[in-house]
Amino acid sequence: MSYIIFHSRTFDKELEKFPKDFHDWLDRIEDQLVLNPYVGDHLRVPWLREKKRGGFRVYYLIYEDLPAVYLVAISDKKDQQKIINTIFLLIDNFKEEIRILIR
Repeated sequence: MSYIIFHSRTFDKELEKFPKDFHDWLDRIEDQLVLNPYVGDHLRVPWLREKKRGGFRVYYLIYEDLPAVYLVAISDKKDQQKIINTIFLLIDNFKEEIRILIR
């Protein structure tokens, strides 16, 4: 099964701040996620994952029923816990957003 990759608006806004080499790395990660979204480290639950590059983390949600991967946030190590907590608070919003994007 292959997955469709989506970015949240917040993710894209943060991504604009990064240099080209980070974008190139992310393109390679997205190629991996299409085939296997479980390549990153899981965070408390199997469907919330992160991939690391240097001091930064990219956070994504896996929706097997759709099948889709939703990249939702980027942070540095010091903001990691704050971002994870925010993702759990907004989990229902993300599900609705991804359903709208897939239509």
